[in-house]
Formats: sequence, C-alpha cells, structure tokens
Amino acid sequence: MNYQQQTLAGMNPVELVVALYDGMVRFLYRAISAIEQQDPRERRAAVGRVLQILMHLQSRLRMDVGGNSAKALSEFYASIFALCLEGSRLESAVRLKEAIGCIRDVREAWSVAARDPEVLRMLGENYVPPEQVIAAASAPSEQVHTRWTA
Repeated sequence: MNYQQQTLAGMNPVELVVALYDGMVRFLYRAISAIEQQDPRERRAAVGRVLQILMHLQSRLRMDVGGNSAKALSEFYASIFALCLEGSRLESAVRLKEAIGCIRDVREAWSVAARDPEVLRMLGENYVPPEQVIAAASAPSEQVHTRWTA
C-alpha cells in the first residue's frame, strides 16, 4: 500500500469528498496553466478530469436520504459542470477561476463537516480514524479493513 492509498484508506467519507474537491481545484489550475501555455490538449484533459469528478460526486448523491441538501448539491455540481465546459470552450481562465472560487466555498463547508463530532458520530462503525490506519499500516502483519458507503 503506497502513501496515497494509506491516506485515502484512513479518511472518512466526508474527508474523501474534501479530497475530491481538492482534486477539482488542482485540475482547474492545470487547465488555466494550459490556457496560458496555449496547450488545448492539456486544457481538455484537465477539464475532463474535473468533469469526471463532478459526475462521480453527482452519481453518489442520495436524493432519497439527502432531501433538499442533495438537491442543492446536484444543482451546484450541474452549475460547476456548465461553468467548466464554458471556460474550456472559450479558453477562459476567468471562468475557470470562478469555478475554483465556488468549489473552494463548498469545500470549506465539507471540511468543517469532516471535523464535526456529530457527523463523525453519524458515521459510526464505518469510520476508521486515520491514526488507526497509520498504526495498522506500519505493523507488517496487520491489515486494515474499512467499510463505508457514500
């Protein structure tokens, strides 16, 4: 298990969402750099990765459980998707920076939720604290098993 896999294995579902938001921001900066370097292939690849993350997040929403929050997130993902498509099509760093700002705002809310004791309590048995994963990973004979659903 490499470092990245250990890190991901130790995250609760909310922390994983934060990591996906961080990935979107990273790929959008890569797309902006590609626009500045006039590299359409890299721009499309980077925006494509953002769109893949958005589709993944959208597909994991539970409308039957999440109610208005899930609906709001669905609309948010759709608007960021459209903004990224437009930014790529127009080769507009301004549009992509606008998407970054929106993603960062919502990411901060997810980050706060990831540290909320009530959220951690709701995750219950499905959550394995990172320090437990790190300790298990450093012990050669032990394996870490996590069970969670998003």
